[in-house]
This record gives sequence, structure tokens and C-alpha cells, in this order.
Amino acid sequence: MRQPHLTADSVAETVRAELGSISLQAVYDVLGVLAEVGLIRRIQPAGSPARFEARVSDNHHHVICRSCGRTADVDCAVGSAPCLTAIDDKGYEIDEAEVIYWGRCAECRTQVRA
Repeated sequence: MRQPHLTADSVAETVRAELGSISLQAVYDVLGVLAEVGLIRRIQPAGSPARFEARVSDNHHHVICRSCGRTADVDCAVGSAPCLTAIDDKGYEIDEAEVIYWGRCAECRTQVRA
């Protein structure tokens, strides 16, 4: 993926520009299969459409701009996966932790000051 956090709509636009016609349902179907077999990762921040990324080799997190929606990868804060230890795991064997940091990116902060 040229952009690391694409929506299905963005993928469909790219495919249409490069190859021609494709249905949005076909894009969702392919992305679903790719996520299911672990070739891509699906994230869905609150209030945002699902996004897909190719970085699947580690348990990393994301930072999202509240103003423009820009999403960036953030490495785990502490240790190895799942990098956060639940106080009470309720008997689960935890293999992944998902953390999303919210704020405003540098570009949006600069625009507000201008």
C-alpha cells in the first residue's frame, strides 16, 4: 500500500484509476479475506470508517488527528506484544493490545495558529 492506512473507498478509487471498474463490495470482500489470513490489518477507530494497513508483523498502535483524520503508526510504549498487561485478564490468553492516541497533528495545529 502506498499510503499506510487506507479506507475501502480509497482502495476502490486507486484500483479504478489503475485498472478500471470494480465494485466497492468486491473491495470489501478482498480486504476482508486479506485481513482474515493476516496479510493486512483492519483497524476501526471510533467515529471513523475501517482502515487497512500492511504493517502486520508487530503489535503497534495508532495516533489519529481529531481535525483532519490523519493516522500514523506508533510503536508499543513498553515491552513486547501485547505490550500492555491487563490488571485482570478474566482468564483470557491476551495476544494483542490496541491503543489509539487522539490529538491534533502538527499541520492542523499550525493552521489554527495562522
